[in-house]
Amino acid sequence: MADSYDLVVIGAGPGGYVAAIRAAQLGMKVACVEKRATLGGTCLNVGCIPSKALLSSSEKFAEAQDHLKDIGVEVGSVKLNLKQMMANKASVVEQLTGGVAFLFKKNKIDWKTGTALVKSATEVEVTGEKGKKEVLKTERVLIATGSEPTPLPGLEIDEKKIVTSTGALDIAKVPDHLVVIGGGVIGLEMASVWARLGSKVTVVEFLDRIVPGMDSEIAKKFQRVLQKQGITFKMGTKVTAAKKTKSGVTLTAEPAKGGDSEAIDADVVLVAIGRRPFTEGLGLDKAGVEMDKRGFIPVDADFETNVPGIFAIGDVILGPMLAHKA
Repeated sequence: MADSYDLVVIGAGPGGYVAAIRAAQLGMKVACVEKRATLGGTCLNVGCIPSKALLSSSEKFAEAQDHLKDIGVEVGSVKLNLKQMMANKASVVEQLTGGVAFLFKKNKIDWKTGTALVKSATEVEVTGEKGKKEVLKTERVLIATGSEPTPLPGLEIDEKKIVTSTGALDIAKVPDHLVVIGGGVIGLEMASVWARLGSKVTVVEFLDRIVPGMDSEIAKKFQRVLQKQGITFKMGTKVTAAKKTKSGVTLTAEPAKGGDSEAIDADVVLVAIGRRPFTEGLGLDKAGVEMDKRGFIPVDADFETNVPGIFAIGDVILGPMLAHKA
């Protein structure tokens, strides 16, 4: 017999887990499907929370190393213990994801670990880690699968030498030279962390400005602040190829408007050119759910899709890809 629910939520990020908890509090029988082994989605696991933990730690390190003496606080030789810094980040993540798991248990939400396939507005198939399939019968489905890093053609991500923001949170030793492709918020956060910890950092941006969604005056000021941290910017530049070497990666870059190419050698390359909705492989097309050419799901004022009973929130719908929006 298939389990039967009032609501099946797909994705346990800041949109999905809050929806599941609130629905349960309002008396619904709720299941939440999550492919990760922990709850909290990108934000808690590999996004906002670990990046802010590293930003905070790296800021304290830079302050102790370079600025405390200016106000008369002498601390002697300052050493970086990267292993402990990463352990602290992991501890922060564990506390918060564990907190969500506690709330799921408290509110009697069925947490299903695996990948979901939407068969219809009343049926979701879950495939577990060992390939075991389970069918969930439901009155409503909520798509809250979030987003993933947008890949750059020609650059094969291995999360070691060529990394996304996920790999940039777990680099085992401080790279001598980190190249960040993309001048958006995510890339610049990681640029700031590793520059403070001792990396030479170069940001390669296709446009002639950083953080394009932000006010231009703020963006200019922000760039000056980052340059004071020692970050170098190559604006109006596009990366056309990448070749892995024994020691790192050699990038080929050229002016966005055309011109001679140049080689840039890096120990680690971070690809941070944006994010895209994670809607592929959910079976939404077969279920009749409309999506635009970028994979976003159009919804009405109640977040309902064109298929009655299937709803969508967060990064899979249009608007800022931010946890608090979800």
